[in-house]
Amino acid sequence: MEMVFVGIGSNMDREQNIRIGIAKIRERFGIISLSPVYESRAVGFEGENFYNLVVGFSTGLAPKQLVIELHEIESLCKRVRTGPYVGSRSLDLDLLMYGDLIQQWGRFQVPREEITRYAFVLKPLADIAANIIHPVLGISMAELWIKFCDPEQSIWQVQFNPL
Repeated sequence: MEMVFVGIGSNMDREQNIRIGIAKIRERFGIISLSPVYESRAVGFEGENFYNLVVGFSTGLAPKQLVIELHEIESLCKRVRTGPYVGSRSLDLDLLMYGDLIQQWGRFQVPREEITRYAFVLKPLADIAANIIHPVLGISMAELWIKFCDPEQSIWQVQFNPL
């Protein structure tokens, strides 16, 4: 079994879609760790604000199979995969880390570059995996968050219980 971390985001019916996504993840994978929920502005396009969080759980699935399962859950929330890469999302489930695996296949990679690029990914990941070491950079998520500096990116914690 490997410990994995999945980023969750939505800017369309945010609360409903995130609740559905988390319920389906719990049905398929059991006990999960759950970060606080953060709100952030859309990045790269004009759109509604996003809610973002990270969940952690153990799985015996291979990374590619896990991504397929996550896409199936996204589809339950009417996720549309056509159109521009950046845009509004009913539900976005991104495999951020898969144990200490470093791998790329197609346009997927673990660990995801977004961990070090976006506050809305790194902060919730650091909240639930502070001592986990980034397998490429060799430093903890807590240290990455302390060093993160991008004044253009603001996130704020919201009072929303997605369970």
